[in-house]
Amino acid sequence: MACRAIMGRRRGRECLSLMALWSLLLAAAACLAPAAEAACSGEVPVIFNFGDSNSDTGGLSAGLGYIFPLPEGRIFFNRSTGRLCDGRLILDFLCESLNSSYLCPYLESLGSDFTNGANFAVAGSATQPRNQPFSLLIQVLQFFRFKSRSLELVAQGSTNLVNEEGFKKAIYIIDIGQNDLSAAFSLNASYDLVIAKIPSIIAEIKNAIKMLHDTGSRNFWIHNTGPLGCLPQKLSLPRKNDSFLDPYGCLSPLNNAAMEFNSQLSHLCVELRSQYKNATIVYTDIYSIKYDLIANSTEYGFESPLLVCCGYGGPPYNYNANITCGNSLCQVCSEKLKYISWDGVHYSEAANAVVASKILSTEYSDPKLNFDYFCSS
Repeated sequence: MACRAIMGRRRGRECLSLMALWSLLLAAAACLAPAAEAACSGEVPVIFNFGDSNSDTGGLSAGLGYIFPLPEGRIFFNRSTGRLCDGRLILDFLCESLNSSYLCPYLESLGSDFTNGANFAVAGSATQPRNQPFSLLIQVLQFFRFKSRSLELVAQGSTNLVNEEGFKKAIYIIDIGQNDLSAAFSLNASYDLVIAKIPSIIAEIKNAIKMLHDTGSRNFWIHNTGPLGCLPQKLSLPRKNDSFLDPYGCLSPLNNAAMEFNSQLSHLCVELRSQYKNATIVYTDIYSIKYDLIANSTEYGFESPLLVCCGYGGPPYNYNANITCGNSLCQVCSEKLKYISWDGVHYSEAANAVVASKILSTEYSDPKLNFDYFCSS
């Protein structure tokens, strides 16, 4: 049900718009309202997503048989769906805004609906090692098999699958890199060594885009990585002193590494726009959105921005690497309270909703998008 549901349950009254991005990508108008009661007009897009746990809608659970019990999914879905969140992910809100079904994991064998695309993201994924499941390269190779098989079935008369034109017009989202940086720091690599590793991560993303473009993909939506140094998982690690903390309590070296990665990713997008004149490549600054949310958390109505909702240990972070969300010893915050961090690594549904609304404003997109939009009330 989770990946097949289309707009059955809505909350709030704010009408958000992704028309500009959709117009840029497909030259078609779209009215977007993830929280409105009435559905918006416009063409329903095909979306293919590649990434890690930030956008995994059940790939790890389906692929490796992992079970993520309640309280995962306790909000909105009211059950576990394989998402590492108490409810919807940013990707889910984006799909709602496009009036599209939630993306089903490519690896889910039962109950999947791939009419409007598929999700290849798997929790824990990185760009390297490139031949290890479920790296970005492996996800792209899985997409090629999905595309080949879909076109075979369409040629045989199937009507509920993406056709050649659908693959060409589809939006291809890439949201990966956080685990590459996180793993490097976890291995106690120096800051300089982590920075030296970034070009190889960027090279893998470039290769993935090239492979997709060479086989007909034309519309790319690239998300950069968030403030790694603001994750309670990282902040809870032992440190000699607080000299590396910024004014909002985040670890500056980790955030600086994330910003350097984002800078190189942005430059890659500029390079590829010049190289691929027949493609649209939109770069979205997730880092700035998430950092603003943390820096101004009270203005958004959130509790302590660095305190985990589902964790163990109490303030200042309520995170213990040996007793993580899902462990019977964990205490979970009230659903009436708004926390940014769900489990120390992943954001809560409430935080994801704010991030999605900022993305949908297109103010954080490059190229800058200007548009008019309409939405039925």
